[in-house]
Amino acid sequence: MGGTKIEAIALDGSREVFRKRVATPRADYEATVRAVAGLAKEAGEGSIGVGIPGTLSRVTGLVKNANSTWLIGRPLKQDLERAIGREVRLENDANCFALSEATDGAGKGAAVVFGVILGTGVGGGIVAHGKLLVGMNGIAGEWGHNPLPAPAGKDLPLPACYCGRAGCIETYLSGPGLARDHLQHSGETLTPEKIVALQSEALSRYIERLARALGSVINVIDPDAIVLGGGMSNVRQLYTEVPRIWHRYVFSDYVATRLARHAHGDASGVRGAAWLWD
Repeated sequence: MGGTKIEAIALDGSREVFRKRVATPRADYEATVRAVAGLAKEAGEGSIGVGIPGTLSRVTGLVKNANSTWLIGRPLKQDLERAIGREVRLENDANCFALSEATDGAGKGAAVVFGVILGTGVGGGIVAHGKLLVGMNGIAGEWGHNPLPAPAGKDLPLPACYCGRAGCIETYLSGPGLARDHLQHSGETLTPEKIVALQSEALSRYIERLARALGSVINVIDPDAIVLGGGMSNVRQLYTEVPRIWHRYVFSDYVATRLARHAHGDASGVRGAAWLWD
C-alpha cells in the first residue's frame, strides 16, 4: 500500500503468477480497505502479507506513523482480515522492501542490509542474517523521522513534517522534499523528475544530504549493504556521488558499505510482503 498506488502480486515460490496495480483511494479509509481486499481476492488463494506506509502500535494494535494519514488510528489488520476472510500479516512497507532485497535482490548474500525507501515518504528497514528486525516498539529502521544531521545554511529554516516535528530527514529526501527545496531556492515549481533532468542545485543539495543521513546510519548499524528503493532511487548519480561524500560523516578510516539500486524495481515492497510468511 503506497500513497499513490496499491499493488498486489501472487508468488509461487519465487515465480510471479499474478500482478495488478490500482490507484490508492487517498483520504478514504473504507475505500482503501475495499481496494486491498479486492486485489487479494483477485490474486487467489494463499497466505496474505500487506506492506503499509506505517506500522501497528504494540499498545493498541492500531496504525501509527503513517504518512498516508487516513490510516492512522485505524484497526487495519482486523478490518482487512474481516474483508478478505483470511489471516493477514501486516508490516511496514520499508521493512518489506528490505526483506525482499535481502532475500533475493540487490542485498542477497549480505549479512546486514539496510533497505531505504526514497519516495513520497522516506523509510527504512533492517535485515540481519536473513531476519527482519522490527524492534521493541515496531519502529526499527525508521530513519526518516530522525532529524537531518547537522543542519545549517541552505538546510534552514527546518521544514515542518506531518509527524509534528521539523527538520526530519523525510522533509528533505522524499520526492516532495526535493520539489520543496527547489521551490524554496529558485521560486520555480517543478516535479522531482524535472529537477533531476535539469541537474539543478537542488539535486546537488539532495545528494549531499543523503550522504549525511546515510553516514549516520552507517555509524549506528554498520551494514554490509544499503539498498535504495522508491522513485528517487532511480537517480543514477546517487550511486557514484553519495559514496564519494559519505566518508566525511562516517566514524571510520574507510567505508566498505556497498550502496546498491534495488533489483526488483517498485515491486520489491510487495514481494517482501509475500516473504512475510517465510
